[in-house]
Amino acid sequence: MGFISQKTLDDLEFNSILNSVEEHCISDLGKKLVQEIKPISNKPDLFIELAQVKEYNSSLISENRIPNHYFEDLTKEIHLLKIENSRLDAASFLKIATNSETVNELLLFFKKFGDYFPTLLSKSSEIEYTKTAIDEIQKIITPYGELQDKASTFLREIRKEINITRAKLSSSFSREMSRYDSAGYLDDIRESVVDNQRVLAVQNMHRKKVKGSLLGSSKTGSIVFIAPQATLELHREIQNLQHDEKQEINRLLKVLTETIRPFFPLFIGYQDYLTKLDCIGAKAKHGYANNALLPKFSDSKRIYFEEAYHPILLEKNRKAKLPIVPQTLELSESQQIIVISGPNAGGKSITLKTIGLLQVMVQSGMLIPVDEHSETYFFDTILSDIGDNQSIENQLSTYSYRLKNMRGFLKRCNEHTLFLIDEFGTGSDPDLGGALAEIFLEEFYTKKAFGVITTHYSNLKVLANELENVSNANMQFDERTLEPLFKLHIGQAGSSFTFEVAQKNGIPFSLINRAKKKVEGEKIRLDKTISKLQKERNQLQRNSQVLENEQLKAKTQTQNLSDKESKIKAKLNSFQELYDKNQKMLTYGRKSNELINKYFQTNNKKALFAEFNKWVLIEKTKYLELNPIVKKDKKAKAVKKTKVKEEKQKEVQLEKIEKEILTKVVEVRKEKEVEAKRKAKEKASYKFKVNDKVRLIDGKACGIIDKIEKNKVIIDYGMFTTQATLDKIELVVAAKK
Repeated sequence: MGFISQKTLDDLEFNSILNSVEEHCISDLGKKLVQEIKPISNKPDLFIELAQVKEYNSSLISENRIPNHYFEDLTKEIHLLKIENSRLDAASFLKIATNSETVNELLLFFKKFGDYFPTLLSKSSEIEYTKTAIDEIQKIITPYGELQDKASTFLREIRKEINITRAKLSSSFSREMSRYDSAGYLDDIRESVVDNQRVLAVQNMHRKKVKGSLLGSSKTGSIVFIAPQATLELHREIQNLQHDEKQEINRLLKVLTETIRPFFPLFIGYQDYLTKLDCIGAKAKHGYANNALLPKFSDSKRIYFEEAYHPILLEKNRKAKLPIVPQTLELSESQQIIVISGPNAGGKSITLKTIGLLQVMVQSGMLIPVDEHSETYFFDTILSDIGDNQSIENQLSTYSYRLKNMRGFLKRCNEHTLFLIDEFGTGSDPDLGGALAEIFLEEFYTKKAFGVITTHYSNLKVLANELENVSNANMQFDERTLEPLFKLHIGQAGSSFTFEVAQKNGIPFSLINRAKKKVEGEKIRLDKTISKLQKERNQLQRNSQVLENEQLKAKTQTQNLSDKESKIKAKLNSFQELYDKNQKMLTYGRKSNELINKYFQTNNKKALFAEFNKWVLIEKTKYLELNPIVKKDKKAKAVKKTKVKEEKQKEVQLEKIEKEILTKVVEVRKEKEVEAKRKAKEKASYKFKVNDKVRLIDGKACGIIDKIEKNKVIIDYGMFTTQATLDKIELVVAAKK
C-alpha cells in the first residue's frame, strides 16, 4: 500500500491545486468531491482515473464534446424516499426527472461514441438506463414544476371551477369599482390587493357609503381598503375550491412518491455517477486551461519531466502576465538522487516542489504541465521535509523535528520511494549536522530511493560527486548582476555566492573581509573555485548561444539566396524555351506563307505538294539529328553484367579483409589488457610519497601530495586543497628522488 502523508500534501501546497480544480466544477457535490481528492494508492485504479480524465480532456478540443451534465443535489430527496409514508413536493420530482434525463443522455452519448471514450463508456455501462421513473413523473409534473390538470379527473374539474369562479369574481369586482368610482368615492389608485384579495381604495370620508368588508387602511389613514359585498361570497368559494385543490395535489404527490420510492437506489447511483463525472471534468478542464497532458508511465524506474512548470506559479504568473521559466529534470537508475545547491532565492525550493507536486498530481489522477516527451513512474511512497517545522506544542526545535522526520524517512524508504528534502541538514552545528546529513544521504542511496535534495553544505556536494548515481546540480545566476536565472543545471555544484550577495546588498567591504578571515581558507578557496567555474560555464553558454544564432541566421540567408537563384534560373529557362518555340513557329509560318503565295501564282498543286513534302523531310532530318533514337546494345548489357560480377567479388574480398582486421584488433586488445593489468599491479604495489603528482580515481584534475597521514593524503591543486584516502587516488608522475 502506498503512503503519501497529509504533511507531504501540505508541504507541496496540494490544497491550492484542489482549490484551482474546484473552480471548474459545475455542482456543489462535485466541489465537495474535489476537496476530498487524495493520491490513489492502487495502480490499476489510478490508470483508469487518468484514462477517464484524458478522454474527457480530448473531448474539449474535438467535435464530439461531452453533453452538459449539470445536476442538482438530491441528497434531501433520497433521504425522504428512505422514510416510509414520506411525501416529496413537485419541485423535488422535477429535480429527480431532470437528473435522470441527464444521465440517460450521457449513457446514450458514450454508447454512440464509445470508440472515442472507451473508459468512460466502460464506467457508464455500470449505470442502468431506464425511463420508467421519468415517465411516471412526467405524467403528473409539468416542466415548470407544477401538477398537470390531467393528473386526475377531480383535479381537472376543480381547476375548471376555480377558473370560472375567478372570472365571475373579476367581472363583479369591475362592476363595483366602476359604480363607486362614478360616485366619486374612490381614491386615484382605485384598487389594491390585501391578503391576496382585490380591494377598493376608498377615501376615508366615504367609507360608510361603500358596502363591504373593511380589510385595512393606508399609513396616513386617508384611504381605507374595502372588499365589495358582491365579491365576498365568490372569494370564499374560491378559497374552498383552492383547499380542495391542495388536498388533491397532496394525494397525487403521495401516490407518485410511493410509485417512485423503489427507484431510490437508482437515484443514488445517478447522483454518484454525475458527481464523479463532474470531478473528472473539473480535472480535465483544469488541465486544458494549463496546457497539461498525461505523461507516459515508464516500466523502468524513471522520472523525466521536460519543460515542466510549477502549476500554482504558472497560474499566478499567467494572471499577472509575468514570465515563468520551465525546468527539465531526470531521475533514473543512473541518476538516483540530485543534490541542488546555490544561493538563496535562486529557485532551489521551487524546483524541488515542482517535481514533488507534479508527481503527487499525476498520482491523484490529474494532468500536469509538461512536454509530451515526459515520463514518470508510480511510487508507493512519497516523503517530504520542507520548511521550518518548529513545534511549540511538542517542545521541538527545528532540528529535533527534522531528526524525528528523518526517522520516519528511514523506516519507509525503499526502492519505490521518492523523497524531497529542502535545506538538508540545517538547524544544527554545520560540521556535526552536515556529517549526520551525509550519513542519511548514504542510507537513502543504499536503499535505492529516488530523491531531490537542496543544501548549502559543502560536504554533501563532495559526497554527491563521489557517489556514482548521485548528481550535483545548481540554479544558474548571472555572475555580473547576481540575479537568479531560475534555470537548473545538472552536473556541477553551485556556489552560495555568500560574500558576493552580501556586497551587492550594501554590506561594507571591511566587514565582509573580516568575515572571510574567520572562515577556513580551504572553504573560501573551494567556493571561489566553484563560483569561477560557474561564471566560466555561463560565459561559454552565452557565447555558444550567440554562435548558434549567427549560424542559424547564415543558414537561413544562404537558403533564401539559393531559393531565389533557383527561381530566377527556372524563369530564364522558361523564357528561353518560349523564345525558341516562338522563333520556330515564326519560321514555320514564313515557309508556309511562301509556299501558299507560290501556289497562288502558279496554281500548281503537284509542285505545292512536292515542295511541302521536301520541306517536311528536311525538318524531320534536323529533328533526328538533335534527338537520335537510342538502340539497345547487346555489348553494353554484357559489360554491365561483368561490372556486377566484379563488384560482388570486391565485396567478398572486403569481407575477408574485415575479418582479418577484427582478429588483429582482438589480439591487440588482449595485449593492452595484459599491459593494463601489469601497470595496475605496479600502481597497487606503489607506495605514495610527498610531491607525487596524483589524481582522484575517475577524476581529471591533477594535484601534488602535500602531506601523508596514515591512510589519508592532502592534495594541493594550487587554488585549493582536498583530502582523500590512498585507495581513492592514482599515480600520474612519481616525485623525483
